[in-house]
Amino acid sequence: MAENAENYHPRRTAVLLVDPYNDFLSEGGKVWPQVEPVAKAVRLLDNLRSVVDSARRAGMRIVIVPHRRWEPGDYESWDHPNPTQRSIMERHSFARGTWGGEFHPDFQPRAGDIVVKEHWAQSGFANTDLDFQLKQHGMTHVVVIGLLANTCIESTSRFAMELGYHVTLVRDATAALLPEMMHAAHELNGPTFAHAILGTEELVSVFQEVM
Repeated sequence: MAENAENYHPRRTAVLLVDPYNDFLSEGGKVWPQVEPVAKAVRLLDNLRSVVDSARRAGMRIVIVPHRRWEPGDYESWDHPNPTQRSIMERHSFARGTWGGEFHPDFQPRAGDIVVKEHWAQSGFANTDLDFQLKQHGMTHVVVIGLLANTCIESTSRFAMELGYHVTLVRDATAALLPEMMHAAHELNGPTFAHAILGTEELVSVFQEVM
């Protein structure tokens, strides 16, 4: 699905950077060993940097969409935590107050960025202020990058579409635990809700047109 610069007006476009934690993106992170093969195959870190940097140069809003940082007792009294939440209970992913629960050094918030409330499950919109923040800043178009392609990226993007946003997925600025999950996210599921599915190089080229 090709796109043009008209769909990415800087004052109406936000890049949603989902879950940029050390546990996901850094050597030594709790989930990095599982993500690493796909992440390295698609050059995830380089592409995340390229998208974020080019968006900043174009004057677009960067919105960090973080998962709940695990704390002792999380989910333990819940009636039915989902499978991902159960795994977080076991490995304490993104634990608050730890290095793994900090944002990767290359994706620290800067002046003008928005850091929204933490999401408990997979959608960055559910039970957070993401929609409110986007609307208050005049955003109508979102570019969704980060982790994981078939969970938080897909759920956040589907929710965005349901709320009326123009949604762009970036197939190599995300990763998953398996190549098959990437295929499902971008070739099977993504085309049913995303308005555009681009590669980083193509997206950056479009961003450069609006600078």
